Amino acid sequence: MQHFHKEGSITSVKGIKAAGIFAGIKKKRKDLALIYSEYPATAAGTFTLNKVQAAPLLVSKEALKKSSHVQAVLVNSGNANACTGEQGYADALEMQKYCAKKLKLKQDEVLISSTGVIGVKLPIEKIKTGIDEIIPSLTHGGGYDAAKAIMTTDLTSKSYAKTVHLSGGEVTIGGICKGSGMIMPNMATMLAFIATDASIEKNLLQKLLSGAVKNSFNKITVDGDTSTNDMVVLLANGAANVPVKKDSEDYKTFLAALTKFCIVMAKSIVSDGEGATKLVTVAIKGAKTEEDANAVAKAISNSPLVKTAFCGEDANWGRILSAAGNSGAEFDPAKASIYFDDLAILKPNYDIVLDEKAAKEILIKKEYTVTVNLEAGKTDSTWWTCDFSENYIKINANYRT
Repeated sequence: MQHFHKEGSITSVKGIKAAGIFAGIKKKRKDLALIYSEYPATAAGTFTLNKVQAAPLLVSKEALKKSSHVQAVLVNSGNANACTGEQGYADALEMQKYCAKKLKLKQDEVLISSTGVIGVKLPIEKIKTGIDEIIPSLTHGGGYDAAKAIMTTDLTSKSYAKTVHLSGGEVTIGGICKGSGMIMPNMATMLAFIATDASIEKNLLQKLLSGAVKNSFNKITVDGDTSTNDMVVLLANGAANVPVKKDSEDYKTFLAALTKFCIVMAKSIVSDGEGATKLVTVAIKGAKTEEDANAVAKAISNSPLVKTAFCGEDANWGRILSAAGNSGAEFDPAKASIYFDDLAILKPNYDIVLDEKAAKEILIKKEYTVTVNLEAGKTDSTWWTCDFSENYIKINANYRT
């Protein structure tokens, strides 16, 4: 049994403190976040597959490899510290080292992350001054401020918590995330920081995170761009004294809960996609293989023609079928059927049963599902996407101004 807290964040987890402050990286808004575990935590991470990897990612990846435990995650927004060369890497190390020193931790017990404009040198002195200020601000209710401090073009901050009942007692999963544009699978698609007070061994924690990410963050897209800085980090500090062991029922329960938690976070990112007015679930049924199911879902979710039709509330099923045909998946288009929610639009043998008025009633909603049944096999896959509006262009044409 699991339930979400309406009010909850990463600091809903036992032993987790956080804070978010304005350090002067942005013009006005909060831009520095710190998450701190009072107990050493095992840690797992998934990272972008973009070949252009920002300096903080390289530093955090190395720390995860070297260190058995992590106790802090420091994040700045307003500057990605990406494509900044040797100086950027030195700045990322300095950010990690300075924070560790001030928290009286080893350097590799601190993970770092940055988000914002690419190709601009990190204002390291402002970040160091910010570290001095943020540490005394850490509280058990600071998750909400931390969530605000990691935002870039996000319209809303994103904080969540969930309780999970295991055989040894109750544990909590809490998290914050950000993301609005440059959202596309390949791990990761944005920034997400998650913690739990369950006790989980490091390798098992990585397996749990990778499994949850595969069916959540790796199935969302706003615009098809995989960013340079994206990461998902999971800390397990054991403060609840409830273990999750390999091959146990608790493992299955926890994985299901973590996956559901990540789906909620992932969908919140898509629904806050830049300029988005719709959250669309793309459900692919009857694919020959998992690769085919994901390829079709991805092609439909990423198609500018499909996404602009979503925005215009236009039941243009031809664009959906065409995108599926471009995916490289094996299927016979004459066997395919398309539904908007439960309304049939296209049936096999190109039987067009589109009722424009009924379709419009679905397409004007903020959330709906497009189902494509390929009739080529037995594999399904669900992705989440949003529409493309004129605002997406405006936001991204003026991002640096």
